[in-house]
Amino acid sequence: MEPTNHDSDINSPNSMNTAPEQEPFPKFRARLGLTLLMIGFIIFLIGAKPEIFELDRGTAIGFLQIIVMLLGLGLVTWGGCLTLFAFWRDGERSLLADFGTRTCATGFVICFFTALADAFGFGTNPLPNVFLGRLQTNGLMIGMGIIGIGFLMMLRYKRE
Repeated sequence: MEPTNHDSDINSPNSMNTAPEQEPFPKFRARLGLTLLMIGFIIFLIGAKPEIFELDRGTAIGFLQIIVMLLGLGLVTWGGCLTLFAFWRDGERSLLADFGTRTCATGFVICFFTALADAFGFGTNPLPNVFLGRLQTNGLMIGMGIIGIGFLMMLRYKRE
């Protein structure tokens, strides 16, 4: 008996039914994004609630605490975007995901300018007394909500 040629075998490299090779999941990008997100959240907490880390210096949230909160929020936004980008293969994202990226950036800009309204001269306190008041806090929460909507837009809903 003659040996038969099994070209139609699934394990054969000459098989016609092989799927194109997919790029492996970018673990480094996802880990970097999650690391930035966690570090940013800790920095945000230091700015928002320093008494958690026994760093409380006063009763009001001042200029330095606002800057620390915004730095942490920026790292959270950047890390979240990097992590969600890792789920899109070959750099091809949907139009909704691209709008989500811009929505996240817009939310951060809203947070930045509303939190520092006093420093820019638009707030209710004069320039040397920069505090995070009620209106600035509401603007900060609205901006964070817009960042969250952007993250939802960046999710990959269908597996292809």
